[in-house]
Amino acid sequence: MKELDCIEVIVEKKKYTEDGVHKGMTGWICYNKCVDGYWLVNFPQYGDKPDIATISVHESDMVKIAALNVQINEQIRKQFETKS
Repeated sequence: MKELDCIEVIVEKKKYTEDGVHKGMTGWICYNKCVDGYWLVNFPQYGDKPDIATISVHESDMVKIAALNVQINEQIRKQFETKS
């Protein structure tokens, strides 16, 4: 992994969901160093909407993907907002 790589979260973990990040969401690595196996990842939404979160994600909890899909992020976020 490296800065600006696009990733997808492949696990559902409480430490991520507390910040609104869920399995299947996509983001991009926004810092050029890995610290103790964690990368700083930004999870955007479409257009002018505020980002979902910028959090540290362990490299074993994500996979590199070709491109972001912010529409998926919004769909997943909406599913969890209705459950609350």
